[in-house]
Amino acid sequence: MSDSSAQPLSATNQQPGITTIAIVGAGTMGLGIAQVCVQHGFPTILFDINEAVLTKAQQSIAAGLSKLVDKGKLTAEEREAALARLRPTTDLSTVQADLIVEAVVEKLSVKHQLFQELAALNPPTTILASNTSSLPITRLAAPIQHPERVVGMHFFNPAPLMPLVEVISGVATAPAVADAVFALAEKLGKKPVRAADAPGFIVNRVARHFYVEGLKIVEEQVASFQVVDELMEATGFRMGPFRLMDLIGVDTNFSVTSAMFEAFHFDPKFRPSRIQQQKVDAGQHGRKTGRGFYDYS
Repeated sequence: MSDSSAQPLSATNQQPGITTIAIVGAGTMGLGIAQVCVQHGFPTILFDINEAVLTKAQQSIAAGLSKLVDKGKLTAEEREAALARLRPTTDLSTVQADLIVEAVVEKLSVKHQLFQELAALNPPTTILASNTSSLPITRLAAPIQHPERVVGMHFFNPAPLMPLVEVISGVATAPAVADAVFALAEKLGKKPVRAADAPGFIVNRVARHFYVEGLKIVEEQVASFQVVDELMEATGFRMGPFRLMDLIGVDTNFSVTSAMFEAFHFDPKFRPSRIQQQKVDAGQHGRKTGRGFYDYS
């Protein structure tokens, strides 16, 4: 239960210490963040309501750490020690830590309910971080008790490989909280950057048109999605927009575009694509479902 006697973070300028971490949501992003945390020495709770998803996440983390052993970046002993730091659970009441990172669906109502439940289970010193790629941190924090401890900690997919982490402060976020998360990201071997609380923050705002314009080209029958990818990759991009959407998740990418379209007061330049909507409706979400713009079966 929450320790009501603990001093709120707003009452001190001291940087809160982070020694234990919890990740809520064991999907692609959640399991990747959890792998990074245990690999760098942090005892980590990984929560998901779905036992099967949690089991699959554990297997993926073990496989990811084994690849690092094969590449000589970890010893077998370090792999076992990292796995021993991971504590999977389907019981939300056990999710208590110095820092909790949510990596659940991009719906404000879902995140609000989750953070309110976690706030009741943890002291006001617990930092509540969101891995959201588009939802405003200020809006996310508004109904949460002690909103000064709510911050954005946006990892990129795949989290074990991508070095960038955006640290986003909302209007209420205590500077000491943002500083603590920034310092933690560095301890996790990442390159953190500070971002203001604007729709899409930095990376997703800039990158959105990589996807949106690619989709418009296909909608207008200027070229096929395969040709768009081939041309972008031929000019130096590691992946074209459609191959990248399949990796990220067509549904996740569509949700971010939709959220930004609304956040920018329906500016046409962020308009979601009907082609992408159809993919989502058909359950063709990319690599994770075996089919997106490409077939992975």
